[in-house]
Amino acid sequence: MINISDLRSMGYFDAIDADKDPLKAYSNWVETKILTSRSERLVENTLGLVGEAGEVAEKVKKLIRDKSKFSNKDIIKELGDVMFYVTALANYHGSDLREVIEENIKKLESRQSRGKLKGNGDDR
Repeated sequence: MINISDLRSMGYFDAIDADKDPLKAYSNWVETKILTSRSERLVENTLGLVGEAGEVAEKVKKLIRDKSKFSNKDIIKELGDVMFYVTALANYHGSDLREVIEENIKKLESRQSRGKLKGNGDDR
């Protein structure tokens, strides 16, 4: 079986600099999978994100409603699809996953420090 060390030795990650910044590497990899451009891309990636998030929600709904079982691996696969579209949208808007994560941390830390984790509105 081929492992990460084998892939590194074959130069698999060289083009995307995975060793230096895996989030940037993932952003670059996502760009190689984009099928649409300009405004079509914005719509396709946004609808893809909503659809994949809906698949996560659907599994949880069926767990509650139908007592259906799903594995952690099933959810991880769906979350991977969500991550793909989050990354694609960040790239589209001239950002990257690292900035999205950092901004989210700042926002939530600020809300927590002000006692505003609960409630409504973006600017709470």
